[in-house]
Amino acid sequence: MYVRTATPGEVPAVMNVLDGAVLSIAVETVRAGIENGDTLVAVSDDDAAAERVLGALVLDGAHIEAVAVRRRRRGQGIGTALVEAALDRRDRVTAEFDADIRPFYEALGFDIEPLDDPDRYRGERE
Repeated sequence: MYVRTATPGEVPAVMNVLDGAVLSIAVETVRAGIENGDTLVAVSDDDAAAERVLGALVLDGAHIEAVAVRRRRRGQGIGTALVEAALDRRDRVTAEFDADIRPFYEALGFDIEPLDDPDRYRGERE
């Protein structure tokens, strides 16, 4: 598995991963992220001719709009690799997330604070 910038032809694959994680993000946001080079994908390296998108991360500036990994591939470090790749491209990144996702961001060393909305948090890492 390796992480790279998504290509315009991968909009459907990225949306499939995000939809599979039940994330609400507009296709226009994903398309704009890809056009700006701000959408990353983790792809299988089993067969270069048949790369499969295993996970995706959409940035808006320094903010992570969405990060998701295919259900069967969770727990294999793919989400971590995507966030680390985003950090390689930015001085810092931020994210807003639900309480059940908090352990993921804590494990990545994000500074986390609660938001006004119960069970919602904001994280930042430099």
